Amino acid sequence: MSRLLVVEDDETIGQVLASSLRRHGFTVRWEPTGTGGLSAAGVDDFDLVLLDLGLPDLDGVEVCRRLRASQPRTVLVILTARQDEMDVVVGLEAGADDYLTKPVRLAELLARVRAHLRRGPVSAGAPQIAVGALQVDTAARRASLAGHEIPLRAKEFDLLARLAETPGAAVSRDVLMTDVWDAHWYGSTKTLDVHIAALRRKLAEAADSADQAPRISTLRGHGYRLEHPEEGSCASGSSR
Repeated sequence: MSRLLVVEDDETIGQVLASSLRRHGFTVRWEPTGTGGLSAAGVDDFDLVLLDLGLPDLDGVEVCRRLRASQPRTVLVILTARQDEMDVVVGLEAGADDYLTKPVRLAELLARVRAHLRRGPVSAGAPQIAVGALQVDTAARRASLAGHEIPLRAKEFDLLARLAETPGAAVSRDVLMTDVWDAHWYGSTKTLDVHIAALRRKLAEAADSADQAPRISTLRGHGYRLEHPEEGSCASGSSR
């Protein structure tokens, strides 16, 4: 039985979420404050956390960052009533795997929770993948560039491994969401763009020089492609 932590300060919303999730077979702990959520995460391991960003005692983004540090393997989904896209991006960059915007329909929330819990890590076809100076070890779930290990969160690693399976080939957004997140995914895919941006930044930070790192090109209207280093400079599409 999956263990869920709900961190939501609104009593009505918190009780509805907790009772609904329990009715659908989950073990749920509800905490109305960021401090309570962090304390719970310090005592128990959770499979998934639903975290409201608008908390009364602590900044929700900081809570997200600290939850990610304390439970690196936990799926972290932020709930936000904020309409500013930058708030969502900051939350995802702080360690969240996904987000839902309030008001959220319970059917959508349950579907998203099940999708995250159903989806296991991507298993690439080969245990070791090399693309230029990039090495992806799917058995150890480690990636390195020119011998320098790249610190990746779980979904970032899965996404890099999926792109590295077919370097030079275009991979659509739908395929990436299916393979890295879940085949039954629906709703916004902005989380994919944020994870791609994080991968680009980390590849660049690990590279000794620009031509060592394979680049991730954006194929507008389609998806992404991991370029061989020697092909990156002449690849079509945008790298932003």
